[in-house]
Amino acid sequence: MTAPPDVWKIASVADAARARAAVDRIATDGEAPTLERVRFLTALTARLRHCLSRGGDWELRLHVRRFAIGQSACLEASLSPAGDREPDPRDETSSLTCPLPHRPARKSGRAATSLSQALLAADENTAAVLSLLDEQEDLVRLHREELHHTNQGVLALHADLETAARAQRELLEAERTARAATERARRLLTFLGDASAAITSSLSHTAILRRLSDMLVPEYAERLDVWLFDEEEYEDHDDEPAHRVREHSAAAVAAARTGRPQHAAAHPGALPGVDDLPPSALSPERPLLAIPLVAQRLLGVLTLTAPGPRFDKDTSVMLVELARRVGVALDHAHRYQQSRNTAEALQRAQLTDLPTPPGLLLAARYLPATWGMNIGGDWYDAFLQPDGSVLAVIGDVTGHGLHAAVVMGQLRTALRAYAVENATPGEILTRLHRMLGHLQPDLYATALIARFRPGEPEVLWASAGHPPAVVRGVDGTVRVLGAKPGVMLGIPLPYVYKDHRADLSPGSSLVLYTDGLVERRGQGIDPGIGRLARALEALNTLELEQNLDAAADALLKPLLYDSERDDDVCLLLCHTMTESPDSSPARGSVKSSRREGGFRESL
Repeated sequence: MTAPPDVWKIASVADAARARAAVDRIATDGEAPTLERVRFLTALTARLRHCLSRGGDWELRLHVRRFAIGQSACLEASLSPAGDREPDPRDETSSLTCPLPHRPARKSGRAATSLSQALLAADENTAAVLSLLDEQEDLVRLHREELHHTNQGVLALHADLETAARAQRELLEAERTARAATERARRLLTFLGDASAAITSSLSHTAILRRLSDMLVPEYAERLDVWLFDEEEYEDHDDEPAHRVREHSAAAVAAARTGRPQHAAAHPGALPGVDDLPPSALSPERPLLAIPLVAQRLLGVLTLTAPGPRFDKDTSVMLVELARRVGVALDHAHRYQQSRNTAEALQRAQLTDLPTPPGLLLAARYLPATWGMNIGGDWYDAFLQPDGSVLAVIGDVTGHGLHAAVVMGQLRTALRAYAVENATPGEILTRLHRMLGHLQPDLYATALIARFRPGEPEVLWASAGHPPAVVRGVDGTVRVLGAKPGVMLGIPLPYVYKDHRADLSPGSSLVLYTDGLVERRGQGIDPGIGRLARALEALNTLELEQNLDAAADALLKPLLYDSERDDDVCLLLCHTMTESPDSSPARGSVKSSRREGGFRESL
């Protein structure tokens, strides 16, 4: 609902002032907000001034528009030319509005208002505006102070965040460093374990030192030198001599004298448990690390040349520990070699010199194992009985080393003693079985005994669990004496061994051997016996009678040339001479022979 408009004629400044005062009074009565009222009056004054500057008469129309019940009213003011004059396009024709929270008490603004009252009213508006400005300034000041405190707090927060970020970076760096150190330690421990397994898996001094050099150079050392005090004792018989140091550094000499690791460089290394020395004349540019090789005694010195400008502390600790394990491995290898040499010497000392009976050629071979302690159990023997017959014996004692060599000697001696009574091969084995079970209940042996009588075209034999003998006939056919052998000697049960006969006409050969010749790991013994039979078949009677040694080597070569021997080997080759009227004494001069260990070079 809208009240009829009030129309004011504006022709002079006084008219404009009175109209403005009336509008102010209406807005004040309607309790218009101070700022809204001042903005409204200021805009109206500007339009009145603009109209007066253009001249002519103008009409000011005031409307108080009322909306629905419960809603506020609105004061509208508009200026337009009086009369029929056309409005200028430049005139502002839109209405000015001012909200009125309440309906004005006066119905009209026509009441007389003096200019002084209007001026005072204007001052009141100005004072109200200034009061609001003061309030705003107070608020702005408060906001500024709050903003300052907020900025200080933000700066402090930024500082705290920067400190936290720095601490986080330090923690991450520390974690990265710790992770790298852990990984380096893990890598060193892994290398130490692998290196230890590699060097302790061998009982050859040369192999140990070669593996050590391969593992350390060039990652952990530029070069490696090993000074062994008893170098002659550390040379392997079937390998190259151990690496020798011809000129020793002062650090190596100090390590040998003090038994402590020594570090020689231009600057102290400060390595854990290592003494520092001046740089070595042998390596003035690179540091040296000399580490004693110690087991139960001081064996030598390991000297390492740094792969870079210095030795890492953690790496030096690993190298010192590795050198300790190398010393133990070298000591074990030395003790093994001593035991092996002793067993081999004892074994060779007990091997018999072959007899030279008429009509029979004998040749023997003994080859020790190329690695391991599998020495001392195999033996052969051949000797004359009182009745003129010849006993050929081949045997193998279970177990290896000195103990097996000693038991083998006891069996050999007992066998010769039982044979004095002209006992048959089966009777001799039966007595040996009872003796071994009584003297060595935890040790067993295999053996095969063959008896040759002059003029008899057969051989009498008995076996105690031994690989079967192989026979080559005069026509070149080869057969295996496949009769079932008796039990091994020493098995804890009573047993009587049976004698067997086999044809052995003049010009025939009988081969006795131990399992090391024919047995291969994972293959069994039968394929090896087949290879031996083919090698024996390839020989001819003339070769056998002219040079039995060469024939023995010819038998060994195809069976041993392509494999390492993890067991010792015995071979006893027996050949019966053909009846030939032109047999010469020269041939009889080589009727028997013995060779130990010489076959290696012929292969």
